Amino acid sequence: MLRALWTAGTGMVAQQANLDTISNNLANVNTTGFKKGRAEFQDLMYQTIRQAGAATGPDTQLPTGIQVGHGVRQVATQKLYGQGNFQSTGNDYDLAIEGEGFFQITMPDGTLAYTRDGSFKKDSQGRMVTAEGYPLEPQITVPDDATSLTVSADGLVSATTPAGTEEIGQITIARFVNPAGLENMGRNLAKETEASGVPVVGNPGADGAGTLAQQYLEMSNVQVVEEMVNMIVAQRAYEVNSKAIQTADDMLGQAASLKR
Repeated sequence: MLRALWTAGTGMVAQQANLDTISNNLANVNTTGFKKGRAEFQDLMYQTIRQAGAATGPDTQLPTGIQVGHGVRQVATQKLYGQGNFQSTGNDYDLAIEGEGFFQITMPDGTLAYTRDGSFKKDSQGRMVTAEGYPLEPQITVPDDATSLTVSADGLVSATTPAGTEEIGQITIARFVNPAGLENMGRNLAKETEASGVPVVGNPGADGAGTLAQQYLEMSNVQVVEEMVNMIVAQRAYEVNSKAIQTADDMLGQAASLKR
């Protein structure tokens, strides 16, 4: 019964972690380019009381054994990189990636970060930057007298000025063998890790990379109804584990009351 207390306790901790993930998904339901997470679990070690296959006689053996599990633990928070819905904005600086890939962003320390958030702005130097002011890589500088900006599906950037239309740069995107292995940094940014592998950089639409859609933003891929159902399941599982603790406690109380 003491074992049951600890086993059910691991179940409550696991469901609390599950709810933390669900809550983060719901909190970011309107975050541009956000990818929902999924908590993943595995069972803990087992105590073997009778070994399956142990001999019970000269020509007989146990067909099954006796093992008692010790609960559950969280082992991963998997990012699911399904495509989010597109929202039309009418803004020339808004870009969405249709398919695989990430925009490359230059951080203040010179390293690269990666994002699906294409809500770019123009800073005082004319550079295309994120909401935090981090420039897009390769750097795109828009002329001061540009009246409009055009980004093709394959990432070619052109600006219209009083003198005519001129090409001002080429946007490239990065792909990873295992994008779920990226480390999330907040601010809609992620960075490369050993698990993600090195980035494969190329033009949009080339070698399996996604294409660009101008004047659109990719919204979060969180489905509110799905997350609400997951929340109910997590809540009920938490309640059931708490009931198991109460039941084990009641049984211990009954055993303690045998001697008065």
